[in-house]
Amino acid sequence: MYLPTYCSSSSILRACRIRTASTLSASAPSFSSVVASRTSAKQDSVRFSSLSSVSFRSPSFSSSLRSSALRWSHGVDWRSPVSLRAQIRTASPVLERLERKIATMAASENPFKGIFTALPKPGGGEFGKFYSLPALNEPRIDKLPYSIRILLESAIRNCDNFQVTKEDVQKIIDWENTAPKQVEIPFKPARVLLQDFTGVPAVVDLASMRDAMKNLDSDPDKINPLVPVDLVIDHSVQVDVARSENAVQANMDLEFKRNKERFAFLKWGSTAFRNMLVVPPGSGIVHQVNLEYLGRVVFNTDGVLYPDSVVGTDSHTTMIDGLGVAGWGVGGIEAEATMLGQPMSMVLPGVVGFKLSGKLNEGVTATDLVLTVTQMLRKHGVVGKFVEFYGEGMSQLSLADRATIANMSPEYGATMGFFPVDHVTLQYLKLTGRSDETVAMIEAYLRANKMFVDYNEPEQERAYSSYLDLDLTNVEPCISGPKRPHDRVPLKDMKVDWHSCLDNKVGFKGFAVPKEEQEKVVKFTYHGQPAVLKHGSVVIAAITSCTNTSNPSVMLGAGLVAKKACELGLEVKPWVKTSLAPGSGVVTKYLLQSGLQSYLNHQGFNIVGYGCTTCIGNSGDLDESVASAVADNDLVAAAVLSGNRNFEGRVHPLTRANYLASPPLVVAYALAGTVDIDFEKEPIGTGKDGKSVYFKDIWPTSAEIAEAVQSSVLPDMFKSTYEAITKGNPFWNQLSVPSSSLYLWDPSSTYIHKPPYFSGMTMDPPGARGVKDAYCLLLFGDSITTDHISPAGSIHKDSPAAKYLMERGVDRKDFNSYGSRRGNDEVMARGTFANIRIVNKLLNGEVGPKTVHIPTGEKLYVYDAAMRYKSAGQDTIVIAGAEYGSGSSRDWAAKGPMLQGVKAVIAKSFERIHRSNLVGMGIIPLCFKPGEDADTLGLTGHERYTINLPAKVTDIKPGQDITVTTDNGKSFTCTVRFDTEVELAYFDHGGILQYVIRNLTKQ
Repeated sequence: MYLPTYCSSSSILRACRIRTASTLSASAPSFSSVVASRTSAKQDSVRFSSLSSVSFRSPSFSSSLRSSALRWSHGVDWRSPVSLRAQIRTASPVLERLERKIATMAASENPFKGIFTALPKPGGGEFGKFYSLPALNEPRIDKLPYSIRILLESAIRNCDNFQVTKEDVQKIIDWENTAPKQVEIPFKPARVLLQDFTGVPAVVDLASMRDAMKNLDSDPDKINPLVPVDLVIDHSVQVDVARSENAVQANMDLEFKRNKERFAFLKWGSTAFRNMLVVPPGSGIVHQVNLEYLGRVVFNTDGVLYPDSVVGTDSHTTMIDGLGVAGWGVGGIEAEATMLGQPMSMVLPGVVGFKLSGKLNEGVTATDLVLTVTQMLRKHGVVGKFVEFYGEGMSQLSLADRATIANMSPEYGATMGFFPVDHVTLQYLKLTGRSDETVAMIEAYLRANKMFVDYNEPEQERAYSSYLDLDLTNVEPCISGPKRPHDRVPLKDMKVDWHSCLDNKVGFKGFAVPKEEQEKVVKFTYHGQPAVLKHGSVVIAAITSCTNTSNPSVMLGAGLVAKKACELGLEVKPWVKTSLAPGSGVVTKYLLQSGLQSYLNHQGFNIVGYGCTTCIGNSGDLDESVASAVADNDLVAAAVLSGNRNFEGRVHPLTRANYLASPPLVVAYALAGTVDIDFEKEPIGTGKDGKSVYFKDIWPTSAEIAEAVQSSVLPDMFKSTYEAITKGNPFWNQLSVPSSSLYLWDPSSTYIHKPPYFSGMTMDPPGARGVKDAYCLLLFGDSITTDHISPAGSIHKDSPAAKYLMERGVDRKDFNSYGSRRGNDEVMARGTFANIRIVNKLLNGEVGPKTVHIPTGEKLYVYDAAMRYKSAGQDTIVIAGAEYGSGSSRDWAAKGPMLQGVKAVIAKSFERIHRSNLVGMGIIPLCFKPGEDADTLGLTGHERYTINLPAKVTDIKPGQDITVTTDNGKSFTCTVRFDTEVELAYFDHGGILQYVIRNLTKQ
């Protein structure tokens, strides 16, 4: 368990007479490595390269080593006979007493020890002790947003006057004045959350870091997570089999067949590394499992109370903000550093106050609300900010509704969308099986520390950086698309909007279909039946993704739509690929309890698996007859999904129009068979009585949905579901893994490959590196997302990645997805910038994953061009427009360009996680000056670029201006986007992981 860092490193140094050789912060070693150093020195003087290297995090750090499995787990013991838990290596009793003694001495020196106070229980005794914010007697705290108070508590608890100083605490207290100045603060999250797509490369990196430590003659076992790491395998299931009673079993069979090596690797990681828990496939979507089970809200560790907080390698980690837990997505490399004890360096964010009032109208869903909020916040501009929701409208929103809004934070660009804890939160905790005693502790702690909202008491006015408000009565039914989550379309305007998209030039809202082609009808045969497709025909209808499948009201609403349609005689056409992928087993239980699953099955929405499917491109193949009809006739086919992502090329290569919708609307559009429909005026179909059936005939009332939720969603469902998770499943339990602490790399593996990041690494940092005479690898416009950059979805048969796999004897049918091969850098480097919808201006209007090799003028796949530059010893850069790297927080969007040889990215603006990841991989992020970009500066991308950085990192300042010159005489000024001193230290070392390794080896 991650324990509070209120130990003073300086006191540990005094107690143990440890000398400091460096002022750079480093990650904490395992306790065994500290003892080893003490033993080898045969004295109490131990040399460490960094003060932070002995940042023991609790009055009894040994308990953290003894059992990660005993973390707060709602009465369920994670320690199962199937190796779900991490195998914790137990220190000897002598060492445990020694570490407790050191930690106790350290704890007494926290500068804020005077506010460390007991929290009494109502019936006598105490829940534990905590750092009391009210005890500071600081009136400014009363005006702080609740989300900032969590940062403040963490800073106070972790204050050691080195990693976290009293000045950092004061910056947070003075948030109103300091936030606009973009000041830097350190933050230590309580835990890290991974899913398997991002978790595999994280564990690969940890394994290769152990090898690097060995090569530098240091102890490999120093590489261990020092905070709890929960990894949920949920991104590997694909919709290969749909519309079948045995779809779950069939898809899981294929999932394990394809991913056995990856899963075995993750199971090895759960035993080789301390403090790592792996939840097996088939359990649910990571964010829903986090919400329903893993989220603590308040930790109680050895009697010390503190708020839960989490960073995750999936951008939708923000879903937990709906539970009042501060959480957001970070890059994989940033998460790895957090695991290794590094404090997160972050800019103290502004907070947008979003006031909610009123109540949703009849027929309006939480999905309609979240799409409205997403559009409002994207327009307002919230990148790099917290959004905090408040107001009397909050009482009208269920916890699931809040989580739905919080989940979409990446889509509206905020770091998180935060809902403070109130009575609704407590009710949800009880519903999901948390014990009464635990809920009482949570409420008592948060009330005592002024982190609880009670709508029965006068509300203290809080200060926000800016304000928005929304009357819930103004929200109307809507969907978003066809290519971006924030392009909201009111349902009543959908038909008109669709036709304008057909007319418009190619872009986010356009397909440029000639007028004479727009009514084209394509007839084909589907399994012996006559079938018809047109522009706008729905070929994929998927109830999927963490956004909505955690919300009983919309899931049961979908079931009610299916029921009413069945009763009226409507059926989904058989060539529409329908699927239902719940976020947890709880969904199945309440759909069965309500009797609605049978109606969903009748409409083709059989359960296909428990995990993230369509939303990440794991849609599976379309039927060959459908795929041919779409591809051969250049149809703009549609997908309608209840997910959060609809970027081009993501859902399926053949669905050029992708719309986000509530689960009930997914069923409605599947029944209609097209997005080219006005639901208010046109019938969905003809009923069994021969009469037209309209949208209003199948749409459930709010009362019907509420009744279904009340009668079908029961606490015991959550308890039994998560008890079952701890038992694993036969596939997982049969995986055998080696017990070695170093991974035995298989050179023939096409799934797990040792990355080259640490090849030839020495103890000397490479230092600052400018860019000289670089070629432009790619020239982009605005809104290039990580879905355009990072490998995702299926592997195209003609791509460099396909060529690599075929050369190694992999049949095309066994290519699997890029996501499943994230542990192989060779595949991922070849798949970087390989999106079939990417628009590279060097290609003069041609769309696809190619570029121009400037010296020869040849048109090549991006990877092939990059390797040609690299083999010739030539640097490359990428030039882009605004919002570069928006979308998911995927580490490969930075790792891939680095492996391709990209040295810098010059953009109008960056998405925060992607910019941070670029720095973490040693790539220089630069911003054009306001009002300037490649077009205004007359840059064609055919120039050669020199970026003049100072020779020493110490001469570079965060946010300073530098000059970029070209070989044709042009020069312009850019802002270098190293935003903190810590990021400059990472750049000095060539990357964040190299930085950690060098500091650990010095210990």
